[in-house]
Amino acid sequence: MNYKAFSYDLRKNIVDMIVAGGGGHIGGDMSVVDILLTLYFRQMNISPENAEAPDRDYFVMSKGHCVEALYAVLAAKGFFNYEQVKEEFSRFGSKFIGHPNNKLPGIEMNSGSLGHGLPVSVGIALACRMDGLENRVYVVMGDGELAEGSVWEGAMAAGMYKLDNLCAVVDRNRLQISGGTEEVMAHEDLAARWASFGWNVISVADGNDSDQLNAAFEQAKGCKGRPTVVIANTVKGCGSRVMENKASWHHHVPSAEEYEQIMKDFRERREACADE
Repeated sequence: MNYKAFSYDLRKNIVDMIVAGGGGHIGGDMSVVDILLTLYFRQMNISPENAEAPDRDYFVMSKGHCVEALYAVLAAKGFFNYEQVKEEFSRFGSKFIGHPNNKLPGIEMNSGSLGHGLPVSVGIALACRMDGLENRVYVVMGDGELAEGSVWEGAMAAGMYKLDNLCAVVDRNRLQISGGTEEVMAHEDLAARWASFGWNVISVADGNDSDQLNAAFEQAKGCKGRPTVVIANTVKGCGSRVMENKASWHHHVPSAEEYEQIMKDFRERREACADE
């Protein structure tokens, strides 16, 4: 599969979902979608067929406001039908709400209140180890989310218990709803901070490149005695010059003119990927 080209198919589906539903966290969706497609299509032992198996891999979407990207990837994986998602997203009474809903297949926990995903994932990873299972637990956080104190309580516990079956991913797009992360709550040397909690740290230069991400996740599997965090340097709004690196696109529905330009950018970049 050409994963770069595939990412633009997913991006189109995400934007169409947001336009149909009248809302969504589009900027973060665009930065995180490559992380999700790499995990679900290249790394994790998870499918609709084994979604309840004890030895499945677990995934927690801690940055739950970017659920549109998760819905698009889960639909592509076969957990549910994309057209149903598009039709029902953000509608009254729908299960396809604006944050992960564990009443839907393939979603392990409700999330949205930032800072909860890592502590819960620590508990899952510890339970799996106590049960003698060899599966892995993945959790994706936003970089703005790292201002939550519960993240660092979870990080401390994971380091203490040497949870090498746990892999955290930071979607490091450097923007949050109120502006740049370094102006809102600076992270300084983020790699050193995680390392100080006993974590193996892997930095990915281009966190919107599936091959680079896949190599990082393979490296993480080989780390024993420590949990791993992958710091994925991404671009908020990645995929279209209309959205890229603009905090105003944290939550935004494209106008008709913006939509047309976004889709044009997607088509051009997908065609360029297909020729590689």
